[in-house]
Amino acid sequence: MAQMQQSFIKGAAILGLAAFLSKILGAVYRIPYQNITGNEGMYVYQQVYPLYSALLILATAGFPIAVSKLVSEKVAEGDSAGAVKVFRVASITLFLTGFFAFIILFFGAGQVAEWMGSRKLLTLPIQSVSFALLIVPVVSSIRGYFQGQQNMIPTAVSQIVEQMIRVTTILALSWYFIEMNYGFVYAGAGAVFGAFTGAAGSLIILLLFWRKNNQLMMPSPAPLKGQTLIKTSFFAKSESTKQIIVKILTLSLPICIGSLVLPLYSLVDSFTVANLLVENHWTTAAAIEAKGIYDRGQPLIQFAAFFATAISLSIVPAIAEAKAKGNEKEANERAALALRLTWMIGLPASVGLAVIALPANVMLFKDAAGSDALAILAFTTVFSTLGVTSAGILQGAGLVYVPARNLFIGVVVKCLLNLWLIPIWDIQGAAIATVVSYAAATLLNLVALRSVLADFLGNGGIIGKVFLAVGWMAVATYATMVTVQSLGSDYLSYRLAMTVTSLASVAVGALVYFWSLCRLGLLTRSDLEKVPKLRKKLLPFLDKWRLLRS
Repeated sequence: MAQMQQSFIKGAAILGLAAFLSKILGAVYRIPYQNITGNEGMYVYQQVYPLYSALLILATAGFPIAVSKLVSEKVAEGDSAGAVKVFRVASITLFLTGFFAFIILFFGAGQVAEWMGSRKLLTLPIQSVSFALLIVPVVSSIRGYFQGQQNMIPTAVSQIVEQMIRVTTILALSWYFIEMNYGFVYAGAGAVFGAFTGAAGSLIILLLFWRKNNQLMMPSPAPLKGQTLIKTSFFAKSESTKQIIVKILTLSLPICIGSLVLPLYSLVDSFTVANLLVENHWTTAAAIEAKGIYDRGQPLIQFAAFFATAISLSIVPAIAEAKAKGNEKEANERAALALRLTWMIGLPASVGLAVIALPANVMLFKDAAGSDALAILAFTTVFSTLGVTSAGILQGAGLVYVPARNLFIGVVVKCLLNLWLIPIWDIQGAAIATVVSYAAATLLNLVALRSVLADFLGNGGIIGKVFLAVGWMAVATYATMVTVQSLGSDYLSYRLAMTVTSLASVAVGALVYFWSLCRLGLLTRSDLEKVPKLRKKLLPFLDKWRLLRS
């Protein structure tokens, strides 16, 4: 049992690391891509990719976990042929759903593009991304099979390879089409085609693992002396194909519903922002430019959320473990700590990004266009990170559908506010709608976690102290930004000056905030000892400089 638990924890850690690395790559590429293709290229990519993501989730989300569970059950029973049958049924089912989604997207691309605002600009990119739907579902099935064998390495390696190939394709093809003067439409189509090349690379990696480990050719175990081996051929009548499909759908649909909601936020913007601007008497070219500028906010928000999400998610499995042992008090303490750490990192990340929005915008995207909208979007970080943590806690408590329901309510709020605010404040209105919608979903999660909120708030008024620390940080960051910008403007190019300004401001702000946390007693030894990564790496440093309270 201990060995099985260790294997599970190791597998979860491997998948978590792979997911984290994939997210980093997924955020980084948008910056050079925008630099290559401009705001119009960013518009094309961000219009199309959320649509693909939504269809992909409908076709595949939850299937790897469902296949993994069913395969692991068969393996535990010694039914290797049954495990292979589960894999084959899942693969065929997934391929058919992916093929159906491909047909809809490829042949309906013109109509979908028209709904999004431009048949001329978006038809080719939509058709280009649709080919990935032919491969990704099968990739999901193979990953689920390996995971069911408690072998997480193929999934982790294939995820990283997929993202690396996808990012390489995005940058290479977009650069090629721009250099060859094909224009941003072809550049955008080449970029979204990265979904296909990435999936193809992932499939090759998985097939290599399959061949090496001979996973799908496992012989049935030999019978022991005096023991009759139960025959488990592929044609055994123990479980029909229909029963397997029903089981897979039953297990995967809840996950699918939960996973589908997040792409809907971006999909709402794809169908509303540019269209509403045109209806409000903007030219099509100006609306496309504005939507591309608005889409700059995505990588910035992802950057700001990395560390908050990583720390918060590292403690969520500990909550599930305490629940499994029936230790409700410890589970609540760990949940409160997860929320507290997320709040302590998510809020300064939001405020800091808002303060340096203009120099960061110039540093990353060449000019200051849309800096006001980016400053507003920065506050999405605190709510999105709290939303991730609170959703993990709710799921650990068995309330699987609650976070998905709350996120869906947030999507509805987002849609309604877009319709109201974009005609008034254009992309700033869309940014406000995003922040408010995430806030609504997160607050609903926190209401569902009333039992841990008292511990989260703490006896020492943690919320007030964090606001005070963030206030000091904001003042220091702003003062640094103004000082460095004034000193560097006479000697450096505009973009280089903004780069130095951004990095210096972030460094000073982070140091001041860290010092404030220690001075106000917000970082305590007992809290840090509950998080393995912080206990090993941060505690020795803090002890050396006597910065911690007990």
